[in-house]
Amino acid sequence: MTEKQFYDWQTLGGTDDVMRFVNALEKADIRWCAIGGVAVNHWAAEQMVTLDVDFVVAADSVEKAERALTDAGFVPEKFEWSIDFKGASKVSIQLTTEDSYREFADRGVAADVHGILMRVASLEDTLDGKIRAWSDPTRRQSKRIKDLADVARLVESHPELWEHLPDPLRAQIDRP
Repeated sequence: MTEKQFYDWQTLGGTDDVMRFVNALEKADIRWCAIGGVAVNHWAAEQMVTLDVDFVVAADSVEKAERALTDAGFVPEKFEWSIDFKGASKVSIQLTTEDSYREFADRGVAADVHGILMRVASLEDTLDGKIRAWSDPTRRQSKRIKDLADVARLVESHPELWEHLPDPLRAQIDRP
């Protein structure tokens, strides 16, 4: 079974939704990159299946991205800090609209995640995003624990990142 087939099996057809999402943004010539767990999967030694594809676009492209994904058949739902798009699978595609992530799109890199070609946040931006998420006291405990695990996965794969961790995280993660 290929990585793509495994991902598709885990997400009940998510490969098609993710590929359609990537194609819609690329066809619309939008600067974008995946963040969160998908980006961690690119940078960490081992991938984990995630049902969310979090991404960010340049500030001036939010409406253009919403239109491109709606035209590609996704159904949007707006929230305070995101626009979520639902396709035919279990995958939730989430456009983060928080200003603090906007510049990530300019530094995104080409990646192969679960056998799907896409753009992901740079290694440093991926770590920064996970530290921000872990530091957010309003996040559910289960999400913060996953963020901690994602930071640990990044540091294990890239020991040089240890120097970028705040002291509270260093206290919880073994030095590589």
